[in-house]
Amino acid sequence: MSKTSPTSRSLKFLRLHGCIAEKVEQRLPIPGRFVTRDLFNCFDVIAIHRERKLIIGVQTTTISNMAKRRKKILAEPIMAAWKEAGGYIHLHGWAKQGPRGEKKKWVMREEEL
Repeated sequence: MSKTSPTSRSLKFLRLHGCIAEKVEQRLPIPGRFVTRDLFNCFDVIAIHRERKLIIGVQTTTISNMAKRRKKILAEPIMAAWKEAGGYIHLHGWAKQGPRGEKKKWVMREEEL
């Protein structure tokens, strides 16, 4: 099984589609463990599409975890300000899928919130 994270997959996808994209989540050392903190408590990646004049905040996860992440994003008060300022919010969900008995392929489900 591949060890490539959903964030890495989203970065590759965004760059292939003409975006300048960078990871903005942080792994913070807390005594005895690490805690991951997303930008504005919502974004793993920020992408800029110069030709389409877009700035996109992206939350990446697995397809099975999309509902939980959607709920988290929509509950975050700063997201209204992000959208009022012209920012877009995308949710990327990744999973290996395909017909039974055949090699599975990585697929991405994308939602604009």
